[in-house]
Amino acid sequence: MPSEPFDFVTPKGRHVRARLDRPAGPVRAYALFAHCFTCGKDSLAATRIARALAADGVGTLRFDFAGMGEAGMDHAPEGFSADVAELVAAGEAMAAQGCAPQLLIGHSLGGAAAIAAAGALPSVRAVATIAAPFDVGHVLKLLGPQAEGLMHGETHAALIAGRSVRVDARFAADLKMQDQEARLKSLGRPLLILHSPVDQVVGIEESSRIYLAAKH
Repeated sequence: MPSEPFDFVTPKGRHVRARLDRPAGPVRAYALFAHCFTCGKDSLAATRIARALAADGVGTLRFDFAGMGEAGMDHAPEGFSADVAELVAAGEAMAAQGCAPQLLIGHSLGGAAAIAAAGALPSVRAVATIAAPFDVGHVLKLLGPQAEGLMHGETHAALIAGRSVRVDARFAADLKMQDQEARLKSLGRPLLILHSPVDQVVGIEESSRIYLAAKH
């Protein structure tokens, strides 16, 4: 299965180096994958899912959100809203190249981003989430006592899922302004929710809240 470069530019002018995993045979559809908060496009989850989909005839694009993966960890991530905007930009770039995404897939916080971005991508016919939080502010809960300091302008190097990530007040404020419940109510597309009942980072109750907000 060929994996080829697929570069695009975000609304903020960031040049993104992405990978498009194409099927070796006929293409059934195209998908767009959003990685987890501490991951990247080359993480095991992103790579294995993209390759498995390609093997089943679904070409899949994966890329790094700003501040993550290949994009580097030398500054705090841009924030959830920026991730959503980059996901939309990736989908629009795919559409411009004749491979508009019909499926949006997101892992962990990327799953929440997929839900948020779906409404801005008319080609998307279905959404799938993997270990995604209902409340994107769940990320702040992982910081423990440090979360309070963020709201007072502090910047912390937080250890999340074994990886150090710099987070600041801007990042925290952006998480708090998201209304995922409203987005789920207006999603209007089939939604597949995958979640391990023993997930120690994002509890299974988060998937229950997604399910209920989406009206089953």
